[in-house]
Amino acid sequence: MAGRVVAIAPERLTGWVERFTQRHGTVAIDVHADAATVTAADGARATIAIGWGGVAPGAPRDLAAVVAHLAADRRVAVLLARRAAHAVGIFDGAELVASKVDTHYVQGRTKAGGWSQQRYARRRSNQADQAADAAAADLRRVVGTARARWDWFVTGGDTAAVRAVLDRVPELAALAPGRVLPTPDPRLAVLREFPAAYRAVPIELNDLA
Repeated sequence: MAGRVVAIAPERLTGWVERFTQRHGTVAIDVHADAATVTAADGARATIAIGWGGVAPGAPRDLAAVVAHLAADRRVAVLLARRAAHAVGIFDGAELVASKVDTHYVQGRTKAGGWSQQRYARRRSNQADQAADAAAADLRRVVGTARARWDWFVTGGDTAAVRAVLDRVPELAALAPGRVLPTPDPRLAVLREFPAAYRAVPIELNDLA
């Protein structure tokens, strides 16, 4: 039975497992391609998600190999999108090597009724379309549409806004992860800090952990 999910930096994973062992006693670690399960004698269990394509076939199936895989530097393309802003970029490890950030005006919802409400809704829809068009154009210009300059593509912000942008760039939509990581309105500072979010390792704990 699942209890909760925590997320930690990959560099902290070895220490986290050591503290888990101190709390719950001797553990068995079973490493699969896309997850490592840490099970203690008292029934506590932690399931560590192994992203970035999972452990390569033939690689060692131990905790050290999992940590090395998760902590490795990667070249990652990023799209952050919310109603009022977008940011796109490419990271080489922790370094942001290319980026474009822009803001938009998209009218908020109105409480007016009747004709006024319909007029505001059309205007808001047009503004949202223009924002998505601008973000898609920047995404194509900075990131491109194929893995020529990067190895992985991740997204953040608001799910509806991200989908609206990717609908305009179907080549990247096929490479996008299923999960959109939450972020504040995209600004350059938010983009620079985003690797901490996409590198974080999710760990699912059962109700005894």
